[in-house]
Amino acid sequence: MKLFKPSKETDDRYTLLKDDLARTTAELNIAYTNLQNVVEPDLIDYYIYQAKAVQMRYKFLLECVKKIEDSYAKNPL
Repeated sequence: MKLFKPSKETDDRYTLLKDDLARTTAELNIAYTNLQNVVEPDLIDYYIYQAKAVQMRYKFLLECVKKIEDSYAKNPL
């Protein structure tokens, strides 16, 4: 049950952010899997940097989603 009435623009942004967050989660899982399966030192470094970059993007997207959810909670119907 929704207790808020988001605007169309906010709802679209929220949906896009949630989709990006899901894709980023999948990408992070892939990076971790790849990191576990390599033995070449250069590839290990590569996957460590890739995982760190994806973690940073995930953190950013999660903060954006939380901001929108907090604004929904503060502005109910």
